[in-house]
Amino acid sequence: MAGRLRSEASAYLRQHAGNPVDWWPFGDQAFEQARLRDVPVFVSVGYAACHWCHVMAHESFEDQATADYLNEHFVSIKVDREERPDVDSVYMAATQAMTGQGGWPMSVFTLPDGRAFYAGTYYPPRPAPGMPSFRQLLEAVTDAWDQRRPSVEASAAALVEVLEGAADNNRRLMGNLLPFDPGTGPALLGISRSVLDDAVRVLAGEEDRDYGGFGDVPKFPPSSTIQFLLRHAAVLRAEAEGTASGEDREDGEPAAEPARGLAERTLEAMATSALYDQLEGGFARYAVDRQWSVPHFEKMLYDNVQLLRAYAQWATQAAPGSDRDFACAVAAGTADWMIQRLGLPCGGFASSLDADTVIEGVHQEGGTYLWSLDQLREAVGEEAEWVADAMGIGESGTVTATGSPLHPGRRLDAEDQRLWDRLKPALLAVRNRRPQPARDEKVVAGWNGLAIAALAETAGLLGREDLLEAAVRAAEYLQRVHLDDGGTLVRVSHDGSAGVVQGLLEDYAGFAEGLFALYAATGDDRWYLLAEQLVLDAERTFLNDGVLGDTAIKPSQLAAASGPANPADPFETATPSGTNLLAGALLTYAGYSGSSRHRQLAVQLLQYLERVAPKVPRVAGWGLAVAEAALAGPVELAVVGEPGPADELVRAAKATGSPGMVVAVRTAARTSQAQDAAGAEPGTPGSGAERVPLLEDKPAPESGALAYVCRGMVCRRPVSTADELVAALSSER
Repeated sequence: MAGRLRSEASAYLRQHAGNPVDWWPFGDQAFEQARLRDVPVFVSVGYAACHWCHVMAHESFEDQATADYLNEHFVSIKVDREERPDVDSVYMAATQAMTGQGGWPMSVFTLPDGRAFYAGTYYPPRPAPGMPSFRQLLEAVTDAWDQRRPSVEASAAALVEVLEGAADNNRRLMGNLLPFDPGTGPALLGISRSVLDDAVRVLAGEEDRDYGGFGDVPKFPPSSTIQFLLRHAAVLRAEAEGTASGEDREDGEPAAEPARGLAERTLEAMATSALYDQLEGGFARYAVDRQWSVPHFEKMLYDNVQLLRAYAQWATQAAPGSDRDFACAVAAGTADWMIQRLGLPCGGFASSLDADTVIEGVHQEGGTYLWSLDQLREAVGEEAEWVADAMGIGESGTVTATGSPLHPGRRLDAEDQRLWDRLKPALLAVRNRRPQPARDEKVVAGWNGLAIAALAETAGLLGREDLLEAAVRAAEYLQRVHLDDGGTLVRVSHDGSAGVVQGLLEDYAGFAEGLFALYAATGDDRWYLLAEQLVLDAERTFLNDGVLGDTAIKPSQLAAASGPANPADPFETATPSGTNLLAGALLTYAGYSGSSRHRQLAVQLLQYLERVAPKVPRVAGWGLAVAEAALAGPVELAVVGEPGPADELVRAAKATGSPGMVVAVRTAARTSQAQDAAGAEPGTPGSGAERVPLLEDKPAPESGALAYVCRGMVCRRPVSTADELVAALSSER
């Protein structure tokens, strides 16, 4: 075998480098080989942390006879879906169109030009009810290729029409993005408060009222949806505080319900379940049952950064007391787990921890995390019975015959929490001596951008300078490694070396999102300037003739498979879509810069919510969260003065939970730090905070600090105390 995958940056591809299958990475050379040999292409898509990808690899791709058949009759391509989401999205759409479902590993058969003609997901080594074996499938595809080529090509052509229709639906859903019209004004065009209220009502009807979350099993953490619900609740609370009774709005809707309840019930249910690692923090990918008691054990960066932001936001909005303390504890645990387990020496964050643990050469799903009663007794002695009762460990295991993950299923009371805190170190020490899941050390630009945002925001909430330092290190790494000399952003890197895949829309927008949050937390204007560059570059790169795209370039094979058009898909899956991330970044940039053009573009990107939000809000959670920010202003806050009083004003403002608040701070200490970081001499023209338009013409007092509450760069009279600022923010809403 050529061993072509050995030098790939992707850990997933390198996992398969030793297979007897003659794998190729996705690219022109592989498809050209198929054309020259006149054989179909087998495209296998997965990712490093995927349990069933490991299963199929062991059963089929490590089997010599199966590999020999593949090598003789196909050109085989391995794709890391995290590195190449453009490839994954096209062939996932093909798989779903053919089978009505999708997942990973994904198995797709294409013509040498890239057009798919058959697709599925996992196939076993032996026939199962309703499912052929993988070898049977390969033989059937080979027979069709050799004996019924016209039918194969007709199937491919028909599928292209289906995928072209789906792309056209996305284009029509988004509409043409019109040139800037100063006469449109700052209104959010067609999106109204009633649309967001309707979305909450739909979510209320989909809630699992017994165990939290939405929909049926498997249950995924609804991260961006929770962000929307918390922002919605904050707005309604502010409106209620502005009424005489403080109880109801004019339309009779309760002040902060049901949005607040929906978010809090789900957040509490997840954090008191096996989905959340009760020993070390961090969340698993999803649960296979309603109770969240049996997780799918892979831990993804993108899940945890979104949930970190959600728990931090819950803590920010909660009144002092048990809810706030609980949310802070989960946020702190998740942040600590991210830094310890996914933090890399280079400063970036790894993509994931594997679902499986390799124990004595065998992949065992969740093997690191499972406990039996005997193992508890060995770890904590006579207190094992209490742990078993408190954490849902029984004689019969929920994952293996005797093994179960820790699942309290409730919030511990104060006394139980003290006992649990005392026992956790012993249990964690035992677990750390076990074999550990592998880590995919691939750094993804967009996900790291969201990590920067989450850490920067949580640092302020918890007063944790170490979290802010971690956010700065990640930002510096992305700037140093992922941006080339021409300003092009690369999607992935490994071991400090950038890959070759250009960043997607979600990478540019996600990184900008993180940088704006980092600027708000540090006052270092280099982060604002870099975020501005990314926003403007994203606009130039992905917006063409009024149509937004998810990728800058569509490879010829994907163009053949789904048509040459490349409209962005606004719908969300595990992460916010590039469309919604860009809308949020544009809105924030408009708040800092006063650019009406970018605000108008942001709200145009959200127009699809009018049709989607009242029907399927869970596919547009971050878009709805951004819409809440747009309807709230967002409020623009400029704070100038001495560090201590300025920080007090910022804390008071953030505690109001105003959605998407834009915060710019200029203090003597922060200006000096920014100049030092940029290598500028104090007083150098253009080196200080005047680079941020929101801070222009905002004189600082001789002592203390002043806060300017603005909307559209029009500011109120400055205030100097926290109470005055909170009152001004309430009035502004």
